[in-house]
Amino acid sequence: MSPAAEAVIAPHPMRPAPWRVVHKTRETRDTWSLELVPYGCTTTEPYAPGQFAMIYAFGAGEAPISVSEASERHLMHTVRAVGPTTNAICALGVGDQVGVRGPFGTAWPLEAAEGADVVVVAGGIGLAPLRPAVLHLLANRERYGRVSVLYGGRAPSELLFPRDLERWRARFDVDVDVTVDAAPDVWRGRVGLVTKLIPRAAFDPADTVAMIVGPEVMMRFVAAGLRERGVPAERIHVSMERSMRCAVGHCGHCQLGPAFVCQDGPVFPWNVAGPLMEVRER
Repeated sequence: MSPAAEAVIAPHPMRPAPWRVVHKTRETRDTWSLELVPYGCTTTEPYAPGQFAMIYAFGAGEAPISVSEASERHLMHTVRAVGPTTNAICALGVGDQVGVRGPFGTAWPLEAAEGADVVVVAGGIGLAPLRPAVLHLLANRERYGRVSVLYGGRAPSELLFPRDLERWRARFDVDVDVTVDAAPDVWRGRVGLVTKLIPRAAFDPADTVAMIVGPEVMMRFVAAGLRERGVPAERIHVSMERSMRCAVGHCGHCQLGPAFVCQDGPVFPWNVAGPLMEVRER
């Protein structure tokens, strides 16, 4: 079969396509953003905000990583080094090759949110999978009501995308509020949990769509805070990336009650995710 004929065949969902690293940015002490482009005639599908890819580091394995930026022939993944596979991914340099499978999963309800107020709440590295949604909201600002971005981190040095945060804060059509759990004396921002930002945010609870990413305990408390303000559970959305391995619903490692996170998620409405997250694992 000729190379030209091979290029038009749809990629198999279990076969990584070759991509290469073209830029690498250190975000925090243990977190890096890698910009990738496909090799040669690799065919790509568009990634919607909220979807993820399986990133394969040769010789180390693969891991599910949310997309923090995407275009037709460009992906950016923000990865925290927390184990052998993600350490190997973070150790890649410009010019190195990786395998990419995707896109997988459900996306943020950006179309359904048009005309409504939007509240984006992120904790720590949770800003990475929400970043494409924020970029979409700002690029199509006229389609939405009030937009609030609430972001919490452990410390100022742990905050992702500081340049983005400054650019977003400089706009007059979006409210950006940032807090940290603990900070040195030179920090002039807010100190406290991200949940404390919810009462300050300006939105109409009856006509608001919320998008949340962070540790599960944080998402539970944020969802509770939004519910207390009157946001309906079905209009609160969270992203969960529990133990995903195959990304196609075969291995069962990400099963959450009747759902497979890789196929039915990772984005779920809170009226679905909330009850499942309350079930004690055996």
